[in-house]
Amino acid sequence: MADGTVDDATEATPDDEAPVDEVPADEIPEGIPGTSRFVETNGVRLHVVEAGPEDGKLLVLLHGFPEFWYGWHETIAALANDGYRVVVPDQRGYNLSEKPPDVADYRIGELARDVVGLIDAYGRETAAVAGHDWGAAVGWWLAIHHADRLSELVAVNVPHPTVFERALRTSWRQRRKSWYVLAFQLPRLPESIARAGNWRIGVRALRETSDPGTFGEEDFRRYRRAWDRDGAFEAMVNWYRAIVRERPKPDTPRVEVPTLVIWGANDPFLEKRLAGESLEHCADGRLLTIDDATHWVIHEDPHRVAKAVADHADPLPPGARE
Repeated sequence: MADGTVDDATEATPDDEAPVDEVPADEIPEGIPGTSRFVETNGVRLHVVEAGPEDGKLLVLLHGFPEFWYGWHETIAALANDGYRVVVPDQRGYNLSEKPPDVADYRIGELARDVVGLIDAYGRETAAVAGHDWGAAVGWWLAIHHADRLSELVAVNVPHPTVFERALRTSWRQRRKSWYVLAFQLPRLPESIARAGNWRIGVRALRETSDPGTFGEEDFRRYRRAWDRDGAFEAMVNWYRAIVRERPKPDTPRVEVPTLVIWGANDPFLEKRLAGESLEHCADGRLLTIDDATHWVIHEDPHRVAKAVADHADPLPPGARE
């Protein structure tokens, strides 16, 4: 088992340019339950937000690009109230978490072992894992290569790795949708372009690929702050560089962990058919399609997503939840 330790909460600071070991006073929005911690796992120090009863079933929520733990913020209260011990990390390279310098530090196997270390750090044998975007990619890898550590998987708007790899080989439509992956392979230029105009391109991308009003100015303030942290955006892009350089293939396409795929049907980045094709590799798989949502479904319909996660990985006995 991977070593993992949990540190006490670090004193909050109002400084937006807080050192990595300090947490801004407003890191967790008012009304969102949770406490910040730093966890040593798999050789890196990750910032996590935790909520819910300490003895509750462990549920790890994994964000994607270009977000951070805050991507799940609207689901935390509901899931904590349902009895989960909710743990939401900034994955390596993001926001307040450690940012290793090399592209190889962001290989999918390392990202998965970070989560195994989190499970260890909370003293558990298993956890339910829900991931969105890149977080779903990490979740799929965990379910294949560390199946004994997962009780359930929820994958939101990223398909099974075998399905995605086949789509990139055979579908020009999907290749066009994934153009940015190749653009991110250029050295330094993506980071420079992204910073221009106070992160204008990132803000515009979130706004234009989601339903109107999904992201507000307070959301963008938080994202700009996270992107602007020293080394953060380079580390975030290194996830894409690592996956292209390594081209990993799972040991087996078969997923034995009970799996729920949640899919916003109007995703501009991924073909809708990939959701159903992912279930073909699952021994116990279900699909929830949300027809009026986009790739950013965890923001557009967070209560429905939270309920689906809770129903799939129910910590309570039948009939206990109202």
